[in-house]
Order: sequence, then C-alpha cells, then structure tokens
Amino acid sequence: MPVAERMYARALFEAARDGGRLEVVQQELSEFVEAVRQVPELRALLRDPQLDPRAKISALKEILAGADEFVRNFILLLTERGRATELEETRLEFDRLVAAETGRLSLELATAVELSDEEAYRIVEQIEKSSGRTVDATRRVDPDLLGGIVLQVGSLRLDASLRGRLERLRRELRNGGTQGSPVGPLLNTSLRSGDSRAAPGQSPAPRTETKRSSQHSKTEEKP
Repeated sequence: MPVAERMYARALFEAARDGGRLEVVQQELSEFVEAVRQVPELRALLRDPQLDPRAKISALKEILAGADEFVRNFILLLTERGRATELEETRLEFDRLVAAETGRLSLELATAVELSDEEAYRIVEQIEKSSGRTVDATRRVDPDLLGGIVLQVGSLRLDASLRGRLERLRRELRNGGTQGSPVGPLLNTSLRSGDSRAAPGQSPAPRTETKRSSQHSKTEEKP
C-alpha cells in the first residue's frame, strides 16, 4: 500500500480515537465505501476526472450532510486532493489500525458466489481459532474471482481464489518457469520421449534386435 494512503488512514484513525468516535467513524466510512461499490452514479462522481472539482465537492457535501464530521471532512479532503479513488484502500488500512487498537480483527471475505451464514460462520470460526482474536467480518461477492476466496485484512491480502491461481500460473509460464508446476513434468516427459526420435530430414537410427537360440546368440541389425 502506498505511503500516502497509510498516512491519511492514520490521520483519520488518530482523530477518531482521540475524539472517542472510532466505532462510529469505522461504521460510517465502511457504509460509504459500500455505497460507492453499489451505486454507479456515486462511483462516477468520485472517479470521473472530467467532472469539475467544485461541482464534485458540492455534490458530496449534500450526500454527506448527515454523516459524522470526521467522515465527511475526510472524504472531502481526499476528493479535493485528487485521491478519492484511493478511498477503499485507505479504509482497509483504517480498519487494520482499529483492529490493532481494540484487539479485534476486521477482515473482508470476498467470494465468487454468496456465502451462506453457516459457511461464513465456519470460516470466521477457523480464523478466530488460528489468530486468537475476535473477528469482525464483512462479506462481498465478486464473480470475477471464479471460485475460492480472498481474505483482506487491512493492507494484507490473502488470495486463494481460482482467478488468483490462474494469474500466478500465467506469470510462471510467461517467465519460463516450470519448477513446482504440473507443466514442468509434462514438458520434461515430452522432451525425454522425443530424444529417440530422428530430427526432420534424418534417417532413424538403426534398431538392434537380439535373437537367441538354444546354441548361441545372434545379433542382427535392421536398416
């Protein structure tokens, strides 16, 4: 994560902590980020570089009129400085700081299909057992993952999705590396089996057959 995003997240965290409003700020910031994901018009408002900055700020002030003061000022500040597109990453870092402060672990579960409550509970339960901390989990559906799951804890991303595995395989193939990949043994087998074949334009090497009789052994070469 870029240094600037960490700095903005820490500034908001310290202001909310000192003001005794960590929980409120975290909840409202999370709700706004989710709204950006779900509402195309709001997403366009934040990310459209052609939109007049003054009109953008004016529209956001109306949208955030009832929001917590820290949240409203923070979003307006990011927008004024051209960093509105970094809002989601900054929120993840903010969540990580809150988790470290409170001893809780905030994470996001992203899956290709909607998890049932029971499935999500089992995943969270395993994470709590492994980490020894209470987990606050949010869920998100991302069909582009194809399958598997992605865990996001602050700036730490654990990708166990099918898309992630395919991308890693593509990088490995582009880099020419086959060690540790199922492609390696297949290529090696093909190369070994091809060693005995004649190159194009060459005659195959003579084969040697051994015929045995009761009295002696005789070797014949066939062209």
